[in-house]
Amino acid sequence: MEPLFLYNTLSRQKEKFEPIHPPFVGMYVCGPTVYSDVHLGNCRTFVSFDLIYRYLLFCGFKVRYVRNITDAGHLEGDHDEGADKFAKKAKLEQVEPMEIVQKYSLGFHEVMRLFNALPPNIEPTATGHISEQIEMCKKIIEEGFAYEVNGTVYFDVQKYAQKNNYGTLSNRKMEDLLANTRELTGQDEKKGRLDFALWIKAKPEHLMRWPSPWGQGFPGWHIECSAMSSKYLGAQFDIHGGGMDLIATHHTNEVAQSVACNHSEPVKYWMHTNMLTVNGVRMSKSAGNGFLPEELFSGKHPLLERGYAPMVVRFFMLQTHYRSTLDFSNEALSASEKGFQRLLSAFKLLGNLKTSEKSSFNMEEFKLKCYQAMNDDFNSPVLIAQLFEGVRIINSVNDAVGGVTISAADLEEMKKLYNGFVLDVLGLKQEDTTGHSDELAEQVMSAVINIRKGARLKKDFTTADIIRDELKKIHIVLKDTKDGVVWEKENQ
Repeated sequence: MEPLFLYNTLSRQKEKFEPIHPPFVGMYVCGPTVYSDVHLGNCRTFVSFDLIYRYLLFCGFKVRYVRNITDAGHLEGDHDEGADKFAKKAKLEQVEPMEIVQKYSLGFHEVMRLFNALPPNIEPTATGHISEQIEMCKKIIEEGFAYEVNGTVYFDVQKYAQKNNYGTLSNRKMEDLLANTRELTGQDEKKGRLDFALWIKAKPEHLMRWPSPWGQGFPGWHIECSAMSSKYLGAQFDIHGGGMDLIATHHTNEVAQSVACNHSEPVKYWMHTNMLTVNGVRMSKSAGNGFLPEELFSGKHPLLERGYAPMVVRFFMLQTHYRSTLDFSNEALSASEKGFQRLLSAFKLLGNLKTSEKSSFNMEEFKLKCYQAMNDDFNSPVLIAQLFEGVRIINSVNDAVGGVTISAADLEEMKKLYNGFVLDVLGLKQEDTTGHSDELAEQVMSAVINIRKGARLKKDFTTADIIRDELKKIHIVLKDTKDGVVWEKENQ
């Protein structure tokens, strides 16, 4: 197999993928902060890394995929300021903070299930790793890169930057970072404006708190991922991912903490997904164009003409490269729905194709192009385009047009290839546009076809025609074949 290349945010170029300890691959992805419903930006990131995880497994790598859940007290913003989001939500709903965590964790897992994302091998929580975070804080203090003020521990960015490039991940200089940092509450405690909290002293009203050498408090946001990733993947591991919005602060601080603690770069390949837009405008609550996955599935949002099944949305996401901006629109989603149905219809036809002595196309070349697409930084849009070239071949063989033929050996190879890339790599499963499983749809249609068959046997052709015509209205076509009646969704 040809080598796999991926884009590394750290080097800002594509690099040949060579695991630190082959065939083992350590992959860490920043998971959700569970104080509200998971938003589509999260979903796009997790679907993208699900694709990456699936392809690495498909290629024979042994992957330990770690995706954390931030369930400790999380402050508003990235600058150790503002109210505790969990506490605000808990007080508003008059429940315990961990009830908020449980509610939104379950919601997140359900959305991931609907998107057919494989669960990570390990899903650590911040609250379950307080001791590891405290130990890491202590080590960084011992190394001379952190200091304590009134129960809060700060990372000394200026001292770290004397020997290390603090802006290496974002490719920004210290002078620029300082110039763009505004004065914040509690700034008088810090030695430098860029210093960030590793451990934060809990105010009396703060609900989530733990004892530490510096008093009652809770971990800073950035230390959580550094402590959990190093615990399960070691001081150095292969892939760390998340949304591009995490580069400038969260991941930059992760690098600094880990280097200060372990004297080595923590990650070999940094990978980031791009942002979402709606009709060309960045998706956000303030713009009024943000919608939740449930709203996208149901269509219950002013910007949506109707709902779209989870597999259609997943297919839509994968039609754009993970590093490119993904733009939502009713037109784009509708086009993806039609494409998804075309792909699945051709996939189903593979079991009924007639074979010839020789194929009219080069199967090995077709197969190679599928692998080349994914080996080029997991380029799912190019892979999908290649699979649609296969759809053209499959339909031509089925319809016996254009002299397109396929041999028995190549048909078996084609079946294996589509099972591998459509189901295992892209993570698509057969599903109708209402989100019901293909199995359920088959059962319903089997019952309808049997009713129609019974009517025709009784020479009740009026009823048989009504069934056919009513199905036609909802774009379901019945076809008579030598093996009986089959059905398929009509491209709209």
